[in-house]
Amino acid sequence: MSRPLIISDCDEVLLHMVAPYKEWLAERHGIDFAMQSNDFGKAMRYADGGYVEPAEIWRLLNLFFDTEMYRQQPIAGAVDGVNALAEHADVVILTNLGDHRREDRARQLRDVGINARVFTNTGPKGPALKAILDEYRPERAVFIDDLPQHHGSVAELAPHVTRLHLCGEPMLAPHIDCAHQQGHAHARIDEWSAALPWLMAQIHGANDD
Repeated sequence: MSRPLIISDCDEVLLHMVAPYKEWLAERHGIDFAMQSNDFGKAMRYADGGYVEPAEIWRLLNLFFDTEMYRQQPIAGAVDGVNALAEHADVVILTNLGDHRREDRARQLRDVGINARVFTNTGPKGPALKAILDEYRPERAVFIDDLPQHHGSVAELAPHVTRLHLCGEPMLAPHIDCAHQQGHAHARIDEWSAALPWLMAQIHGANDD
């Protein structure tokens, strides 16, 4: 019998991203980052109040991941939570970064105490998750991500996978549409202290009929 499988996102689930990104934008580029809605493109402004253009947003995001990943620190409870899950299930990371950053992400996670295989992806995560399932063929699987669109993608292509919407970044969580309310996730829990027992119940089949 195969082990259960946890497929987890990284940024804002395991590691803070927006908080160090905000700090870096202010320090190095004189840009203020403030989420006031679910529109990431409207969060970045220059000192004169003008919005940062989309092409520049992408350039800055890529530059951050090229040079500043060392700034990212774990979400409270994430390291202990993932390692506790790894005692009962296989754990892999599905992160929306380019393939050339796969080893950097794996090293970054190892440095904070998470040893897990990393899969990189661009766009919706449903197809990538389905490929992971085809490889592992787990008895049961749980997907964790902070963005509702990825839950929608997984729900469409792999509806049997249990889905937890978790956003561990307080600056973002209030502004992100809830995948659970949309019917695309089975639960929304933003703190690992509460998420871990819920996840343990899922991988042990506590809710099976």
